[in-house]
Amino acid sequence: MSPEVWGEAVTKTIDTGWVFVKIILMMNRRTMIVEELRKHAPFTLIGTASGVVLMFLFRNLPQETAHSLFYVFHPAHVVLSALVTASMYRNYKCKTDAKKCNIFSVLLIGYVGAIGVATLSDSLIPYFGESLLGMHNHRVHIGFIEKWWLINPLAILGITIAYFKPSTKFPHFGHVLLSTWASLFHVMMAKAPSAGLPFFLGVFFFLFIAVWLPCCISDIIFPLLFVRPEQKTTRR
Repeated sequence: MSPEVWGEAVTKTIDTGWVFVKIILMMNRRTMIVEELRKHAPFTLIGTASGVVLMFLFRNLPQETAHSLFYVFHPAHVVLSALVTASMYRNYKCKTDAKKCNIFSVLLIGYVGAIGVATLSDSLIPYFGESLLGMHNHRVHIGFIEKWWLINPLAILGITIAYFKPSTKFPHFGHVLLSTWASLFHVMMAKAPSAGLPFFLGVFFFLFIAVWLPCCISDIIFPLLFVRPEQKTTRR
């Protein structure tokens, strides 16, 4: 066999092996995502139930009060999400040498993970639910635009804390409650057309989806998408 043919055969073998490696890594990542979603579903169910109970108890809450409460829980959700997302990324990406940490990459991952996912969870999915449930006065409230002077600095604050003192120990259940209540008061701003069982079941469904997927994506899945598989094996 000539050197050219041998070299081509070796190259094809390496390429084929790399394809299989990528397939295995994709399967492992998908398995990890499904497992994290499964583990966090019970927390979300409890949090969602608490939200529906609060909505029933305060079903006559004035729209202005619901708006004020939304801008209590949504900012808290953003700063916590930024802290956990940036901390998760930093712990895995820079586990061996702090000098490897790039402040700009931590800032980018933390900001997109916090602002993007918190907006999806607290505003966009609830708005979609309000529209389908036929709620009056449904309107989407985008915190980082409506109150840019509050939400964006809080996201940066959470990321800064994560960069210098990363922590992922805040109970995930606490994150779930903050997200649930932020989503809840967004819904309550829209005013329900009725307060029957079908309506509350619909609210339960949309609250669950609004909290379950975004919280897991923000806290766990999103930051790990930017980490090489070998960096996920150990954590500082």
